[in-house]
Amino acid sequence: MALFARLTSRFNAYYDERPLLTMMVTNSILGGIADTVAQTITSVRERAVRKHPNGQLNPREDALAIEIHELDRKNPLTDRELIPDSRTLPPPFDFERLTRFMAYGFCMAPVQFRWFKLLEKTFPITKTAAFLPAMKRVAFDQLIFAPFGVAAFFTVMTVAEGGGKREVYHKMRDMYVPTLKANYMLWPAVQVINFRLMPVQFQLVSSAVPSIEMRKQC
Repeated sequence: MALFARLTSRFNAYYDERPLLTMMVTNSILGGIADTVAQTITSVRERAVRKHPNGQLNPREDALAIEIHELDRKNPLTDRELIPDSRTLPPPFDFERLTRFMAYGFCMAPVQFRWFKLLEKTFPITKTAAFLPAMKRVAFDQLIFAPFGVAAFFTVMTVAEGGGKREVYHKMRDMYVPTLKANYMLWPAVQVINFRLMPVQFQLVSSAVPSIEMRKQC
């Protein structure tokens, strides 16, 4: 607890001095952590798949993966992603992908930061009015920013991987709606807590780790 308090105090000090830069660095670090978790989950799951007799896992048995199986069907594992001559070892950790995610988090932070500032200004939370403004923030965030954020994520990451218009189109066609559905299953509830209880400087931190499933599918 003492360490957490010191980190929080240091974060607040950096935020007071340079709020935007602090958010960009924090978003980048959290993006890297989220992608590391996503790659680890994928690695564990693929190892289990390779050990399974028919090469597939029953969704009810797949307890280790934070999985939306509709996305798996849209983006199945290809042969070139498998390690040659191995059915037990996980795929190697993708440091280039990690770098892309951290760069995306760094560059996306100003947009998210200004969005949260806009919500805070448009729907102020006071001692006498807290719940309704928070719900309005959630509604605007999920109906406006979430669709934009998912589209931006897949577009930027596909281009960063060397894809062109065709690849972006296919990614959006196959992944956009399932990912948005997955987002709506979890993040509205998270954002209610985020907007209702978190100071503005921590709202971006609380939202900086988007769906691990979305990262796993890239």
